[in-house]
Amino acid sequence: MSIELKIIEPTLFELSREGRFGFQLAASDVPAKDAHELLPDVALRGDLPLPELSEPDVVRHFIHLSSLNYCVDKGFYPLGSCTMKYNPKINDAAVAMPGFARVHPYQPEETAQGALEVLWQMQTALSALLGMDAVSLHPCAGAHGELLGLMLIRAYHEHNGQGNRKSILVPSAAHGTNPASAARCGYKTVSIDTDARGLVDMNHLRALLEKHAGDVAGLMLTNPNTLGLFEKDILEITGLIHDAGGLVYCDGANMNALVGTARPGDMGFDVMHTNLHKTFSVPHGGGGPGAGPVGVKKILEPFLPVPQAVRREDGTFGLDYDRPLSVGKIGPFYGPFLAILRAYVYIRHYGRERMHEISQNAVLNANYIRVRLGETFEVAYPEICMHECVFTLKALKAKGVKALDVAKRIIDYGYHPPTMYFPLLVPECLMIEPTETESVETIDAFIAAMEQIAREADENPSLILNAPHAAPVRRLDEAAAARNLDLSWTPREPVPSFQGDNGDGHPGTGRESASTF
Repeated sequence: MSIELKIIEPTLFELSREGRFGFQLAASDVPAKDAHELLPDVALRGDLPLPELSEPDVVRHFIHLSSLNYCVDKGFYPLGSCTMKYNPKINDAAVAMPGFARVHPYQPEETAQGALEVLWQMQTALSALLGMDAVSLHPCAGAHGELLGLMLIRAYHEHNGQGNRKSILVPSAAHGTNPASAARCGYKTVSIDTDARGLVDMNHLRALLEKHAGDVAGLMLTNPNTLGLFEKDILEITGLIHDAGGLVYCDGANMNALVGTARPGDMGFDVMHTNLHKTFSVPHGGGGPGAGPVGVKKILEPFLPVPQAVRREDGTFGLDYDRPLSVGKIGPFYGPFLAILRAYVYIRHYGRERMHEISQNAVLNANYIRVRLGETFEVAYPEICMHECVFTLKALKAKGVKALDVAKRIIDYGYHPPTMYFPLLVPECLMIEPTETESVETIDAFIAAMEQIAREADENPSLILNAPHAAPVRRLDEAAAARNLDLSWTPREPVPSFQGDNGDGHPGTGRESASTF
């Protein structure tokens, strides 16, 4: 019989003790008569039952919780199609500088020249890196950038009397946000098949263009695609769409494979977004901060959102609102400034001379994993990949071990799991992206762990099927958690700190840590 130690993680409310405090507001320096005018006479609420704790209690509580979370500063984070790369700390030092951290979007332009110059410099740098003529920094995420790109395509067609074009072509292996963004923008999505190469099925594309002649507004394409493969027919693809009167949108989520080496604008793309929180090292995950700038060719520049950062003839910087064909504003102010600043520091660190090292090392690392692990797991498409490699674990499934089980087991070896079951067209899929920031020693250790898990599948599959064993919580009932959200604190009965394993497989409240001996 296994014995399970369950450590209950108390909430701040349960740690609270009456009369304790960690911070006390200074006495108000607003005269009483003025305070009377500024504050309501009647309290908004009669009681505000906040927890009462000392500063050490609060700090230790949150530091302890943070230590349970996995992050890129803690270890290898090989999520495919997400580019979870290391975030250099010099980026944080830059955004902490008072001139940037305290700048206010409403202050006069002449007092914010440094911030405005950063915006203009980023527009210029990204235009060059993407092969585009202009860039908007407004979008706050990749999907937000997709929406803007489609708004620009729609504005372009309407301006040219082609508002009747209502179809957007999307490959079957596309990111899920592509068809969602198209639908949100009022378009109908038409799916393009993926061929045996893992690329766009050119015969199907030609058939669709013939069937939807005159109705196609554009094509949304990720290159490299979500299988980690470069679309070899890209120039023919963009040519066919242009001949049909449509525009071509590049989902730039995988720009980490191209930056400094190849430019989507040179491949025939008319508009694209790039994820600053992927390619350019802005922290990624946890809801933000994200940024998805959009680059466009000249034909779409008049429709960009307002304002655009500009450099005037006298060398000063400002904001241009005089854009009569603009689609308007798509968010507050001028974009996620501190995320843009972090990416600006990253770009300046590499410079034009070394930018290609990012993509070349990312591609090298991915192919190193593909070849090494290809001796143990089946590669879904056995050819040179770009920044990520895709494996199918269907052979393990025949032994009763699924991709999900392997992903859970890798946690016990100290790694975040790779992406599972995406793209959907690969059975028992694991997608691994090492990024350019990982050393060969880290990658070798990860490969060794995966090889050990493959041996366990033969020798002791229960180890995998019951994993993870060393995580703060075991496998959760994710479907039940999604359907029965518990988003508020309620008092609970004390739970014994030490008890036997009841064998039900459930870790309890989610505030427990479990270790089995």
